[in-house]
Amino acid sequence: MHLSTVAKYIRRSPYQAASAVLIMSLTFFAITIFAILTILSIRFIAYFESRPQLTVFFKDEAARAEIAGLEEKLKATGKTSSVSYVSKEEALKIYRKQNENDPILLDLVTADILPASIEVQALRAEDLSELADIVKGSELVEEVVFQKDIVDTLISWTNAFRQIGLAVITILVVVSLLVIVTIIGIKITVRREEIEIMKLIGATNWFIRAPFLLEGAFYGLVGSVIGGGLAIGLFYYFSPTLESFLRGVEIFPLSIFIILELFAIEVIIACALGVSASYLAVLRYLK
Repeated sequence: MHLSTVAKYIRRSPYQAASAVLIMSLTFFAITIFAILTILSIRFIAYFESRPQLTVFFKDEAARAEIAGLEEKLKATGKTSSVSYVSKEEALKIYRKQNENDPILLDLVTADILPASIEVQALRAEDLSELADIVKGSELVEEVVFQKDIVDTLISWTNAFRQIGLAVITILVVVSLLVIVTIIGIKITVRREEIEIMKLIGATNWFIRAPFLLEGAFYGLVGSVIGGGLAIGLFYYFSPTLESFLRGVEIFPLSIFIILELFAIEVIIACALGVSASYLAVLRYLK
């Protein structure tokens, strides 16, 4: 019975219903885009954090025992996930693999002219500067190369993106609440006499409120399906382009199970948002 009443309410005011669905669609389109980009950004940073973040090149006179002592010093900080030694011979193998298509370069380089090194991975990108300062203070070290600038830039961009995204989503959620509260409030006002008659014949408060709450849930459900579905569709449409652009960075593919889980959570949140907005309207306009 309540569902037929909701359908009747929506048919009587299609433009108001369309407005509510539109604003909910925009809200959950933005939420879905933000969520997907957040997942990708986390994977993007994780990819760079999983690479050798700090490469320390040693002078030719540095003994293996002395290098091992510096390795232990780095490990003792508790801020490294791995510290691996690369000998001159191993460096030559890496060089040959990287330049296997250029015989001239291969002939010019021998193990003697390549420095030994250690590759360090930090537990957190924020610890790179401290680890770099430790090795720079050693007389054994010729040069230190690390990705701090790249990782710091990625982190700052991601943090800025999250702040902007959360601000936009907060505004859209507030607007969605206000629009649904207003629409439900107008409908309650228009049907005030009908509601009074229902009370006179014994209808309970929850029996009267239920259609309005279900209507809010309907707006949330339809809006999240349209907005979320459109965002997911666009993501998969542009995924090949993004994957080609980020060639070599292993953040694709994004599991369909993650997308479905995200979509299901959004639908639940959207229905709850619609019901909450309707309940606020009911409390405000239906005494």
